[in-house]
Amino acid sequence: MDIRECMEFINSYSKSGGKITDLSRAQELMERIGSPEKKLRFVHIAGTNGKGSTVEYISGILINAGYRTGQFTSPFIRRYNDRIRINGSDIGDSDLCRIASCVKERVSDRPYSQFEITMAIAMLWYVQEKCDVVVLETGIGGLLDSTNVIPPPLLSVITSVSLDHTAILGDTVEKISAQKAGIIKKGSAVLLSADNPESVYKVVRDTAERIGADFLSPSGKPVIAANEPDGVRFTYKGEVFRTSMPGVHQAYNAVSAIEACRYLRTKGFTISEEAIATGISGARIAARQQFIPGEPPVLVDGGHNPGGVESLAVTLRDIRQKYSIYAVLGMVDSKDYRSCAAVIAELADKVYTVDGFAYNSVPATELASGLGDRAEACTSLEEAVKKASSAALKDGGIVLVCGSLYLASEYLNTAAKKNTQISE
Repeated sequence: MDIRECMEFINSYSKSGGKITDLSRAQELMERIGSPEKKLRFVHIAGTNGKGSTVEYISGILINAGYRTGQFTSPFIRRYNDRIRINGSDIGDSDLCRIASCVKERVSDRPYSQFEITMAIAMLWYVQEKCDVVVLETGIGGLLDSTNVIPPPLLSVITSVSLDHTAILGDTVEKISAQKAGIIKKGSAVLLSADNPESVYKVVRDTAERIGADFLSPSGKPVIAANEPDGVRFTYKGEVFRTSMPGVHQAYNAVSAIEACRYLRTKGFTISEEAIATGISGARIAARQQFIPGEPPVLVDGGHNPGGVESLAVTLRDIRQKYSIYAVLGMVDSKDYRSCAAVIAELADKVYTVDGFAYNSVPATELASGLGDRAEACTSLEEAVKKASSAALKDGGIVLVCGSLYLASEYLNTAAKKNTQISE
């Protein structure tokens, strides 16, 4: 099987597969390939926003502490392989093809999802490569997410919870919290991010108590010292930390990772405070408030729900104190695009709207029409970036590419092809 045949096999499955009401389909798939998940140790991460960043922080700490660390995230940003990594390196095409061929031989005609097939490939690779621990990000929700077939993890982490995927998970934060709390398992522990409201705390705490799991939460909140385009500096429990990703929310994600890794010490892991600080400062993730230095500098963010956009807005309010902002904005129609676009438009000096980056992208003219005189519809991403860059160069401003992970991915891939230096 070559890479073309490999991707044809993976893409032969739909994104969601058939409708599910339990985990039997994913469990059957794991059994067909030899139940690799039972041979691994996990840190399992769910939440609405902050999952990917928290994966990177925890992974970075564990890697710096000397542990061979698997990382499973979604969706991919640059290419399919970047969903499956060990110590920060994507699975290679040869391993991907070899393992996908093995999975193909063992799957039936059952309507698995692409996510389930990807998880199967990842689990086999992590076992073959003898990972010490896997930091595993859920896809959607938690309770019925296929990653929830794993045995009780070393620790579950629930990041910030807000409204998203409401048609699947529920139309209130409490209902969504219950789905996220579905990853909590008896005899394990769950850590809840400090940036959640009390209603979320109650749901997660009550679930942990009912199931028989320890409930953990950071003692106190980070104190922000500086929030710059290239990172945030904060104090937590008297110690100063620095991230390479901007945004106040990153301080909260980092604190969750700090407490998660301190907890892992009780499970036999040797993790120094130096490894924690280095892991926090070195972690980067593509398309999550990703800062790209240059002339002009660019901030790329794939946040696409109200919670994610508000996190971006907090950063933009700080940036506006020093820089003008020229936004390239595109959104998909399955999200609350009107209110999200309005938040961005309020903070940007000019908005250039785009479409065509996804099958359900909102037409650029429609997106611009609701944003007033500041917005201009463009015919392509290239045109929008060119106009935004030109405007930013004139007054020392910054270009913002935002509104959708699909748009962020297209921008990053386009920039890479043009040999633009991208910091990750």
